[in-house]
Amino acid sequence: MSILIIGGGLAGLAAALDLAGRGLAVTLVERKQYPFHRVCGEYISNEVLPYLRRLGADPAVLRPARIEQLLVSSPAGRVVRAPLGLGGFGISRYQLDFFLYQLALERGVQVETATVADIVFDAATSTHRATLADGRTLTAQVVLGAYGKRANLDRQLNRPFFRQRSPYLAVKYHLRYDFPRHLIALHNFADGYAGLSAIEDDKYCFCYLTTRQNLKQHGTIPALETAVLARNPFLARVFGQAEFLYPQPEVINEISFAPKAPVENHVLMCGDAAGLITPLCGNGMAMALHGAALAAEHIHAFVRGDVGRPELESCYRQAWQRQFGSRLRVGRTVQRLFGRPVMSEAGYWRAALLASCRADTYWRHPRPTVLILFQGTRA
Repeated sequence: MSILIIGGGLAGLAAALDLAGRGLAVTLVERKQYPFHRVCGEYISNEVLPYLRRLGADPAVLRPARIEQLLVSSPAGRVVRAPLGLGGFGISRYQLDFFLYQLALERGVQVETATVADIVFDAATSTHRATLADGRTLTAQVVLGAYGKRANLDRQLNRPFFRQRSPYLAVKYHLRYDFPRHLIALHNFADGYAGLSAIEDDKYCFCYLTTRQNLKQHGTIPALETAVLARNPFLARVFGQAEFLYPQPEVINEISFAPKAPVENHVLMCGDAAGLITPLCGNGMAMALHGAALAAEHIHAFVRGDVGRPELESCYRQAWQRQFGSRLRVGRTVQRLFGRPVMSEAGYWRAALLASCRADTYWRHPRPTVLILFQGTRA
């Protein structure tokens, strides 16, 4: 039985490795040629290491940065710190995705560099037919959509979130900077926040989320950074002292945190295609890997004949909601707390601590994590 995975990010590549390891024929379609950069905070909780090791994809060979503590600053520069539970590691998507892609090729995954223009489910044969932009067609018994935050397929599938404009955009740089490598920082500014953390090779990922209106008001990204981000003294120091490693940042628009369905027209969705977590409540990279494991388990049960297609879709939908639904809802709520001038500095440092759910605490204690909002001490 053939499995088609659309999208070669973390969720798609991990699911491909997982399914290939179960003896299934897997085709993965990715529109870009590896390796390439993605807009991403590039921090992953250590909670995912057992799964990556089970896949034979231990990232230790990439020499990632070890990260153990979170620092959060308010727009005026007030600071709090919090431990990161199990801790995490920093690795660029450029390196990690390429690493997983090479492993996928070694394990027999067929990788096509192409764009999926259309996908149709034939109920009579219980198969999907995907049409690529170059006119080729692929047929599969199961399709996993792992193509990221937003794609033309979302329009073709008539997904409700695609019809709604989103106010958010994100910008990412790699840089060299004098900053503790065990620390991940979340620096807030008017209508946004920026993350800074170490990755491989003595480099750092610097990525921020803000609004289209913020950019429109100031005209250009450099003007926005000078007029708004640099009001936070920690961010002013980054722009004044860091060595930026490429001249133009990676930018992505129309970032939507709106709810998405985990199954659309018999396509199982995974990673950001199923739901995007707000970065400050993150760890979208860990969610992508958890989602890949969940999808592979359910697809394998279907292939074995343990469940039919209706049960596959129903069970996957329910399992996905149990695993991620509450976290996404909390993320959408907390998103509204940040970047608001009406919040006092006194309250801001307390609210900022909720961002420590970037740690693995959520996965072990999802409800109590919210209590972090009311705890902690000033640095």
